[in-house]
Amino acid sequence: MACGDLATAGLLGSASAIANEEVTTWTCSESKQFKTSGTTELVRITWESKTFDLKRENSLPGSLRYKNSNSGHDLVVLGNKAMLFNIKSGTRLADFCQTAEMKTGKLPHLFANSEPFVQN
Repeated sequence: MACGDLATAGLLGSASAIANEEVTTWTCSESKQFKTSGTTELVRITWESKTFDLKRENSLPGSLRYKNSNSGHDLVVLGNKAMLFNIKSGTRLADFCQTAEMKTGKLPHLFANSEPFVQN
């Protein structure tokens, strides 16, 4: 875990509490993949063998957004996909990411109780 991530975990709860949560795999376009665990307020993401804690941020209606300002990682989740960005470098790291649940039309387990998505 990066140094700034330890501070974030300390402010928002113990890192061990997140470690006990269910881990979800997200499969993205271009054969990219990341894993998440945590709660609707604090998500731990594992990307390219590194782990980062992302705190929930305010977002547009119909989406969820999680960000780590120190690392620059920014996860945006819509009803049918997620995108992972690095806002420090201005790059999109992964696009059209879905969990197995999302591929069947369900919300990923982390977000099922947050009711952020508006049905069309």
